[in-house]
Amino acid sequence: MGSKNKEEQFQGVWPAMFTPVNEAGTLNTTELEKLIELLVKEQVDGLYLLGSTGQGFLFSEAQRMHVTEATLEIVNKRLPVMVQVGALNTDESVRLAKHAAQKGADGISAVGPIYYGASEKMAIQHYSRIALATDLPFFPYQIGKVTAGNEELIKVLLEIPNVYGMKLTTQNLLEISSIHLRAGNNWKLFSGADELLCHAALCGTAGAIGTTYNLIGSTCKYIRRSFLDGQVMEASTFMLELQHLIEQILPVVWSFFRRAMIVKHGIDIGDPKPPLLPGKLPWSDEEILEMVNKLDRFAVQQLPAIDNH
Repeated sequence: MGSKNKEEQFQGVWPAMFTPVNEAGTLNTTELEKLIELLVKEQVDGLYLLGSTGQGFLFSEAQRMHVTEATLEIVNKRLPVMVQVGALNTDESVRLAKHAAQKGADGISAVGPIYYGASEKMAIQHYSRIALATDLPFFPYQIGKVTAGNEELIKVLLEIPNVYGMKLTTQNLLEISSIHLRAGNNWKLFSGADELLCHAALCGTAGAIGTTYNLIGSTCKYIRRSFLDGQVMEASTFMLELQHLIEQILPVVWSFFRRAMIVKHGIDIGDPKPPLLPGKLPWSDEEILEMVNKLDRFAVQQLPAIDNH
């Protein structure tokens, strides 16, 4: 990773990494280390901290700093790391951004103002202060639905120093294309919807950030790369299976991911932090493992060939 420049770093498949917690709801460093070693072994392209399904906001500022420090220490420059620093107030986001830079993160990301609505003026001010707080590449989220098709807004965002691209949480492919057409090669765009892993690549994204990639990172990397290399039918079959899985697990998503990580990788990420709720799973461990392995089989013969594209 150390030999990569910034253009090469920010692309490919990045897990929105789980933050393993113990029974008290604080960081479980033992499980964190196991998770990081798994993702390094899986050859994912980077790690996205404190952004998995909004998980970061459920930790205090001090806890988030601890997660960042612990992760960067364990990763030890083997993968690029982007830290999600969005918070309910801009001052906290700025402090988190400065902390991430001080500890050696490769980039930062942030959502717009949440509780107060995603107005253009408010979001631009929020993002500008975060971007100017450090020299790190900054990847804000899109501003609700107003970013797409808004040439003037894109122009303003392009003029903010250190903005390298966006994390796009939309499921609307036209919105992704619209932003890409206006920003062009000036930005690296990441799709934030797991179910659009391949689809979004057709709309100008450089990479994908998603929760499922914790579970089957190397397979998702292989599928995205093979899709870009022209293996459309294989990618289509995989994506339909992935979308079917996502549709099944959404009502109990956190409980599924916790149990799936245990039975597949022997890693316990812990219960979700309230107000997120665990749910009762309708599947046995054997059924959960088969649901995951059904997707992993797409790349089981291809892992030695995976490179860092």
